[in-house]
Amino acid sequence: MAPLTLHPLSPDVYGVHSAEGLHVGNLKRVGAVWKFKAIGYDAAGQVEPGGGPLTGRHNLAFAAPDAAEVNRRLLG
Repeated sequence: MAPLTLHPLSPDVYGVHSAEGLHVGNLKRVGAVWKFKAIGYDAAGQVEPGGGPLTGRHNLAFAAPDAAEVNRRLLG
């Protein structure tokens, strides 16, 4: 998977998108910790929480919404 980008949705949520523009998850602030919440879509386009290409990284914790760190830990 090519590098991921972060898109602010609110002060506590960033959308995580693949280089192709596919929404693969969200980075959400839970208390003092940022957690990656994987998202996939079924054949009908319905959201599958915890699914998608990064399902194995669901709930991975981060100190901050840093794109370089997100790429290293989610794709590395």
